Amino acid sequence: MSHVTPLFLDLVRVETRLYNAVGARLRAEQELALGQFEVLQIIDRVDGCRVLDIVGDLAITVGAVSKAVDRLVAAGWCVRVAHPQDRRSSVLRLTAEGEKVLAAARPVVESTLAALTSGIPAADLATLATTLAALRANLEADGQGQL
Repeated sequence: MSHVTPLFLDLVRVETRLYNAVGARLRAEQELALGQFEVLQIIDRVDGCRVLDIVGDLAITVGAVSKAVDRLVAAGWCVRVAHPQDRRSSVLRLTAEGEKVLAAARPVVESTLAALTSGIPAADLATLATTLAALRANLEADGQGQL
């Protein structure tokens, strides 16, 4: 086994446990799935957000993103608006209700992550963030892991 394999396995397990813990608290306190939160965040962050922007950010399929957006539209949290330059495409925008949902969810996510990482020195978290950003940049530059 390579020296990288245990690191990879730890990374996967940590991601799964963090995702599950944050997701459970978010669902309990805000009745919102973490996946919905992620999509709402992207729509809020990306000006003129399209489904393909979310696909690129989350590295999941167009079908999965389309279904997720359909659910957000049905909940009244976002709307599809005709793209001003490309009529075949639509732009996603949060509704006032979607903005409220996102604003209420952010502190839950942040406080949960802060609690879950409270035993890790800030310098170690900063190093981890830098390392993960470099790994992600390498993967994205090579087109690795895209669906």
